[in-house]
Amino acid sequence: MCKGLAALPATCLKSAKDIKHKIGFLLQKPDPLQEQKSLKEKEKEKEKAKVTVVNRVPSAEIEKWKTSFNNLIKNEDGRKAFTSFLQSEYSQENIEFWEACEDFKQTSVDKMNVNARKIFERYVEADSPSEVNLDSVTRELTRKNLERCDASCFEEAQSKIFTLMEKDSYRRFLKSKLFLELSQPPLDNKPCSLEKKGKRHVSDHNQCLPSYA
Repeated sequence: MCKGLAALPATCLKSAKDIKHKIGFLLQKPDPLQEQKSLKEKEKEKEKAKVTVVNRVPSAEIEKWKTSFNNLIKNEDGRKAFTSFLQSEYSQENIEFWEACEDFKQTSVDKMNVNARKIFERYVEADSPSEVNLDSVTRELTRKNLERCDASCFEEAQSKIFTLMEKDSYRRFLKSKLFLELSQPPLDNKPCSLEKKGKRHVSDHNQCLPSYA
């Protein structure tokens, strides 16, 4: 008569449990093909953030970008180039927040409360979808500003993010491959390497500006 598992030696039971554990681990292990597919999808997402459009920017304007961060960020083409750079560093939420604050200043009074709440919940509130790097004091001050919402509601927070970009990202941007390519003198009768297929040539006074999609 069979006495069941209880009759087996303890060593056999342990071996059986080990085998069961290993089989369970193998069943839970991700499929290499699925994992490879996931990596490819991530690479595609990175590609989407890369430069895709070419604009024309006078060399004199690019020189101004070197002199101050304010000259760069207040220029539309400069802001596009800087945004492309921030995308490559996965920190575009900073420029997005700054732009949202600039737009907010032009908001009509009847829409200020709603728009202010949207900006706060997206960029300022802790663990928000596009949270910017603010200290707790500034974050709380901004929260209180929502109670008496006006055009200066995000003034302190915007100033902190401006300074952060100026002292950190802006300095790296000026040393980046993107900016160095923009700063190179144009070559006569040679199409820009960043330009889409066509017969256009770079003029003597313009540079090719990559911008994000």
